[in-house]
Amino acid sequence: MSTLLRGFLAVVVLAAGVGLSARLLLTDIPPATGTLGQPSTIALAPISLGNPAAAAALKVRHPDTPLGTPSIPRQPPSYGYPLRVAAGDTLAGLLVGAGISPDEAHGAVTALGKLFDPRRIRPGQEITVRFRPTPDGAEEDRFLGLTVDVDYRRRIAVARTADNTFRATEEERALRRTLARGAGTIKANLFDDATAAGVPAAVLVAVVRAYSWDVDFQRAIRKGDRFEILFERFHDKTGTLVHAGGFVYADLVLSGGRHPIYRHATKDGLTDYFDPRGHSARKALLLTPIDGARLSSRYGKRRHPILGYTKMHRGLDFAAASGTPIYAGGDGTIAVAGTNGAYGRYIRIRHNATYSTAYGHMRRLARGMRRGKRVKQGQVIGYVGTTGRSTGPHLHYEILNGGRQVNPMKVKMPSGRKLKGAELARFQETRSKIESALAALAGGTEFARGD
Repeated sequence: MSTLLRGFLAVVVLAAGVGLSARLLLTDIPPATGTLGQPSTIALAPISLGNPAAAAALKVRHPDTPLGTPSIPRQPPSYGYPLRVAAGDTLAGLLVGAGISPDEAHGAVTALGKLFDPRRIRPGQEITVRFRPTPDGAEEDRFLGLTVDVDYRRRIAVARTADNTFRATEEERALRRTLARGAGTIKANLFDDATAAGVPAAVLVAVVRAYSWDVDFQRAIRKGDRFEILFERFHDKTGTLVHAGGFVYADLVLSGGRHPIYRHATKDGLTDYFDPRGHSARKALLLTPIDGARLSSRYGKRRHPILGYTKMHRGLDFAAASGTPIYAGGDGTIAVAGTNGAYGRYIRIRHNATYSTAYGHMRRLARGMRRGKRVKQGQVIGYVGTTGRSTGPHLHYEILNGGRQVNPMKVKMPSGRKLKGAELARFQETRSKIESALAALAGGTEFARGD
């Protein structure tokens, strides 16, 4: 056999051996199949061992790509980052400042406005915006939408649609509700001692407001008095505390006398606080229509700090930082709103045929406060200032009976609702559940209830 023939046969045998070897290796691996159950392109790999042209023609595919499907570049992952609202910011301005075109910012804000007023964003609030990078990085990242946490439970999401418009949807976060207890003896003051006992400041403000008619927090609370508060906490699915809710029970022990109140939702939809007899803790008017203020001047004769002579002071003065919110003392209709001589910026609210309240020296009125507007007790009507005849920022507060100023400390206003019959029985059931929760927490057992 010639040398040339022996070389040719050797090449044929070698090629056959390689092909056989490749097939033997593949018999131990289940063949991959395409969308129609046929072997995928990996089964054709042995061809490439002896055919460089065929190898060059093969395309690399993602393992999940069906046979016959063109290779498509994967979308890069989206990302988001928060925008923090500062005083004076608008949502549209924030978005444009983040690199979003004015047209897209307008579209997103318009979509959001169908579920939430963008003007209600407040300083310190975070708006999360989302983008997706372009595959080749040659263009600006694509704006996908934004999310706004309206409150601790509700979130509004604005997302780009297939036709490049924006649509807003509302989401409700799944939260776990627990109850916590804070109790102690007053050594310095109620605020500091309750805070040290774990009661959040917002909860304490609500407690003070609930007692604000019956209790003079400037003089009635003394060292040695006690407090007990049962309040809500809300946790997300990771266990993170996201909100300290309202309080369901409070008891102030003042000079040895107990003053417990319980939160109860009546069958007709009213949620309020009631004493053990089922009498509402809410009175017709608040004695203190402001939080965290110091009573700086009482009703009666005094030497006027500006005029320099003794003059009747026909109201209460509450010293507070400029800009502190002022609340409506009760439900009613605004009779006067504007500048009123020595009172400076002023509001008077008519509550019924007998009683009105007046508020002076305000820095400014709250948005929408005007003559004829209906307001609810506790609604913000203005902010502490020093307009008019005033030596410093404070609220001048008056209660008028038949148009005549009277001493707020001596007015005996009727209490609110008194529960009777079946509603009183429902309240007693609520009270029993609250007291069971208190007993469990006082004994060191966490009491939790899901909403």
